[in-house]
Amino acid sequence: MSSSLNPRYIPPPPQESDESGQVTLRDGTVAQLRRAHPADLAAITRFFRELSAESRYRRFLSASMPGPDLIARLASENDPRSAVTLVATRAGTDGARIVATGSYIARDARTAEIALAVADEFRGKGLGTLLLERLAFLAVRNGFTRFWAITSSDSRPMLEVFRESGFEVRDHPGRDGIEIDLAILPTATSVAREELRDRIATIASLVPFFSPNAVAVVGASRDPAGIGHRVLEGLIRAGFRGPIYPVNPKAPDVAGLRAYPSVRDLPPPVDLAVIAVPAGAVMRVVDDCAAIGVRALVIISAGFAETGGEGVTLQKALVEKVRGYGMRMVGPNCLGLLNADQSVRLNASFSPIFPPPGRIAMSSQSGAVGLAVLGAASRYGLGFSTFVSVGNKADVSGNDLLQYWEHDPNTDVILLYLESFGNPRRFSRIARRVSRRKPVVVLQSGLTRSGGRAAGSHTAALATNATAVEALFRQTGIVRAGSLEEMFDLALTLGCQPLPRGRRVAIVTNAGGPGILSADACEASGLTVPEPSPELRKRLAELLPGAASIGNPIDLIAAAGPEAYRRAIEVVLTSGEFDSLLVLYTPVGLADQREVQKAITDGITAARTSGATGRPVLACILGQEQNRTHLECASGRIPCYPFPETPARVLGKVAAYGEWRAQPAGVFPDFDDLQLATAQSVCREVVAKRGECWLSAEEVRVVLEAVRLPLVPSEFARTADEAVAAAERLGFPVAVKLASRRFVHKSEVGGVRLGLTNTSAVRQAFEEIRVRVEKENQPDAMDGVVVQSMLHGGVEVMAGVTHDPLFGPLVAFGLGGIHVEILADVCFRVAPLTDVDATEMVRGIKGFRLLEGYRGHPPADVAALQETLLRVSRLAEDVPEIGEIDLNPIFTFAPGQGCRIADARIRVRPIR
Repeated sequence: MSSSLNPRYIPPPPQESDESGQVTLRDGTVAQLRRAHPADLAAITRFFRELSAESRYRRFLSASMPGPDLIARLASENDPRSAVTLVATRAGTDGARIVATGSYIARDARTAEIALAVADEFRGKGLGTLLLERLAFLAVRNGFTRFWAITSSDSRPMLEVFRESGFEVRDHPGRDGIEIDLAILPTATSVAREELRDRIATIASLVPFFSPNAVAVVGASRDPAGIGHRVLEGLIRAGFRGPIYPVNPKAPDVAGLRAYPSVRDLPPPVDLAVIAVPAGAVMRVVDDCAAIGVRALVIISAGFAETGGEGVTLQKALVEKVRGYGMRMVGPNCLGLLNADQSVRLNASFSPIFPPPGRIAMSSQSGAVGLAVLGAASRYGLGFSTFVSVGNKADVSGNDLLQYWEHDPNTDVILLYLESFGNPRRFSRIARRVSRRKPVVVLQSGLTRSGGRAAGSHTAALATNATAVEALFRQTGIVRAGSLEEMFDLALTLGCQPLPRGRRVAIVTNAGGPGILSADACEASGLTVPEPSPELRKRLAELLPGAASIGNPIDLIAAAGPEAYRRAIEVVLTSGEFDSLLVLYTPVGLADQREVQKAITDGITAARTSGATGRPVLACILGQEQNRTHLECASGRIPCYPFPETPARVLGKVAAYGEWRAQPAGVFPDFDDLQLATAQSVCREVVAKRGECWLSAEEVRVVLEAVRLPLVPSEFARTADEAVAAAERLGFPVAVKLASRRFVHKSEVGGVRLGLTNTSAVRQAFEEIRVRVEKENQPDAMDGVVVQSMLHGGVEVMAGVTHDPLFGPLVAFGLGGIHVEILADVCFRVAPLTDVDATEMVRGIKGFRLLEGYRGHPPADVAALQETLLRVSRLAEDVPEIGEIDLNPIFTFAPGQGCRIADARIRVRPIR
């Protein structure tokens, strides 16, 4: 099975669908992208007519209008294997107007001609590059590998679009102009540049929210209980550094500020408008904002998709209007946003609390949770850089905010409260990258079993909504919080301590009980609490009271004073034997608590001055008055918790994140022997003929062989005579198994016969299976049988795929056989898999000890299993018609001997 494995470069997922949706321009404004259709004929004609003569010449090598036949072809709904035209639109005075077009037209099966045109007023905003990226993505998906273009020799902007794309570009003078040849298969450079452009544009689109030049509050009433009034008061009390404009048609002033009857009456420029008017009035306000050039909207108003029914329709129209004007929007139905930077001091929300400045950023999908967070911030000693309540997240989402905070110099830790995922594949891509730079802590609610999924296979039966989320978080380095309280606990440590380089923990305490509780919690959290070395024990014995216990936990006893703490902490931290330190103090003796706390911080400072800077220290002071706090230390703040188990649990999750961040990022592998077109053709033809169904045994074999998955030698037989002939060719002993597209688990209907040693046994097995199927009153459910060589030895495992409607393909691996659902020892990951993902999956099951070699059994070929998972992942990605794959059992043999799939099922379904 093994073949040459090369890195595969995957472009970042679009904000919405592959062929349509919002795109963000270089200046931070947005446009709508979609496939052209026949109804666009007049709009495309108008677009080309309004281009300058110079722009028309660059597009058509003629200043004249293109002919009606060409325009009609561009507006046709072509087969993407022959041609595609995309249009970008923005709102105009008489509806949406086209501001850019891009097309490819096939020249041959592998090469297509590409042409781009951008309205003169939109040049320089990156629209041409966005069209090229999307056209290249669609072209590659439809079998093309190269673009060819011709442009005028003086068309520097278009030449720059091609040269800056990151694709391999060759150009040379031709008879009619400059001929350009692009290799459009994604490369490391093209993908990196596309991600960079996306990040720069997204950040530019969010700057007006966090650093506006002026803020308008639309719906600012004089009623102190009104939301608009509360937003206005919040802005004033926070001390926003720019102009604040209340908008109220019935009052000359509000809260001591001059009020304006309409947004259209405001003195421009105004970057940000906070809208707190009834839902029915929001559309008109958006029109007014667009008229004066407002770039960002925070829509507090409720009454949209959260209400269902007409609210969903209203929200869809709102999004179309906002995007049509090129603006961006937070909300609707949100609390608002804040920026605690001293140079901004923006409270564009109705929160009465403005948090202390700090280095934590947070996005909350719930306004109520947001209010609770802001209220608890001071109690926890947490400061915020920025806070956003995204509400219905109809436009700006957590994905956008992650990209903004990734390079925000004021943010070190990112917190997300999520109730749903809008685009988990894009989240996965962005979070993988952001988590390499900054910790992302996520609290996810609403994780219930997906009741609507029909569990036709072992893989589907084991997958839940929570399974997909857990897999996604593990792959992306997300630090998962189990509660709001734990989110704060994690933020306390991540915001001020280095990441541990390992899992070895030392515990210093003055009471045995808390020390034991802490040690138990450490081990339950995946940490180790090793004994000190003889050298360290000797040194501790010389420095500590004689009654002290110098194991681990290091128990200084109740009578321990400040000096014992200082010495123990300094010695342990500088020993190099531990990766982190937990310090517990119970005020049970005569020592002054403040002196002990000072001794703790002095010991930490002394150790870090001596070079022990990369080891986190967490503290617990039992009985402390405040819920959570910090110990102020010359070398930095030390997080302090009220119970001994809490810092242990926090440290377990922080250590796991540190391990993830320290490991290689992994690559998406490619194989040079894949015949994906064959697999695609089989699945698409079956869907076209039979709709959603299970593939036949022969169809399964063709699909799996197309991606070079290792199968047990077998043959399909429709009759007993064919089965006997197949067994003779394969050689005895053989297995005979029911081939049926209707019975998913063949063992449940007696459809498996093993160890057959002669022709009579094969013939008898065929007849017994036929009779058993007839007894189920489904005689037509038997397609035939599969005759298969018997395998001996090896460990049985399983692999599979189930398609989650939101997350896409979930790849599974675990122990196999008939007990897979009972044991449930299965590891899931979201496709596409990296080589690191595959390694973690195989090693992540509890039964991995069987694969390492156990009680005399030889170890298994782990490398072959990992390659199998990578090939399965690629199959599921590139053949979207596949809804489920179940490979069970897979027999894996000694290293170098590979593995073999003994049973396989594939379900296909139409793509919606």
